[in-house]
Amino acid sequence: MTDSTPNSYDRTIRTTAVDFSFGELLNLHRDAEIIIRPEYQRLFRWSNEQRSRLIESIVMGLPIPPIFLIENDNGVLELIDGLQRTSSVLQFLDHTAINQPELVLQGCDFIKEINGKTLNTIDTVTRLKIKRTPIRATIVNKSGDAFVKYELFKRLNTGGSLLSAQEIRNCSSRMIDGGSDFYELLQKLAQYPAFSSAISRLPDSMVEQRVNEELVLRFFALVNSRDTFKGNIEEWLNGYMEKVLFELKDFDRDRMAALFQNTFDAIFEKLGNQAFTRFNTHGEATGRLAPAYYEAVCAAFVERHDDLAAVPGNDLLTRLMAAFSSERFKNATGPGANTIPKLHERIKVVREHLCNEVAA
Repeated sequence: MTDSTPNSYDRTIRTTAVDFSFGELLNLHRDAEIIIRPEYQRLFRWSNEQRSRLIESIVMGLPIPPIFLIENDNGVLELIDGLQRTSSVLQFLDHTAINQPELVLQGCDFIKEINGKTLNTIDTVTRLKIKRTPIRATIVNKSGDAFVKYELFKRLNTGGSLLSAQEIRNCSSRMIDGGSDFYELLQKLAQYPAFSSAISRLPDSMVEQRVNEELVLRFFALVNSRDTFKGNIEEWLNGYMEKVLFELKDFDRDRMAALFQNTFDAIFEKLGNQAFTRFNTHGEATGRLAPAYYEAVCAAFVERHDDLAAVPGNDLLTRLMAAFSSERFKNATGPGANTIPKLHERIKVVREHLCNEVAA
């Protein structure tokens, strides 16, 4: 296997700076010479007002931040940073080109007379100014090095980005041959009925940021890379996924998918959506999904699936409440919980309680 690991430090990124007018970008997109993939970022996280104010800024002559594109092996350019800016202008110029409704300008504060305007109703001078306004594009030249492209996207979108950690994983994984297949497995399993029902206490706002997909990745990291667990969960999950993507760690898709499905079939059958949350003094599940609880219960069911499948659900729920309320579990989920010893301890506590093996 060729060396495509993060341990090679002699790589360079060759770039070209080009000024495209927005009209040129639209034509290149129509001709499929520039690809705008919505999976790279959630298309139109911006509100109509934000999109409109970008158009207003262009009309005012304000500078527009640059965009980044990657040149594929066939010479086609893929937009990897600047989707919101680019797609907002393209929506105004030709909404059908990106399968969006027509953009009607609203919320413009400085040039109020353009509010309510569309491309067809705005004056010709303003329309041509928008089309002819240039935007600086940095093109990452064609490279066979998957890690360069992967790392570039991750770095461009780390820090002040509005993307969540899992959204960045979704996008950056697609820079690698076979990476989209791995990520699409995460997406498919995130929709598995028993799983989505078991984690239904996860807020919708977190699902929107792909935290459900992150929980699938977390399951696989827990099963296959538990001893690399670290306090920075984002780094732990990134490190595990990178090893899978760059084939530094075996990942049997079919076997792992079956293990995931069997585990969550059992968890939901026995515990419903109460498996990963706290309980109040009345024994009622309360609050949202707690990641440390998720880890402990998932690991216990993976390790003792057959034993737990034979126990009635009501009994398991009673045992689970006892595990979560125990001092040992509280100590393993309190301050400093994200260490390997405490991870092992909370898994052990839950496993012993669920299997009724707690020392008298």
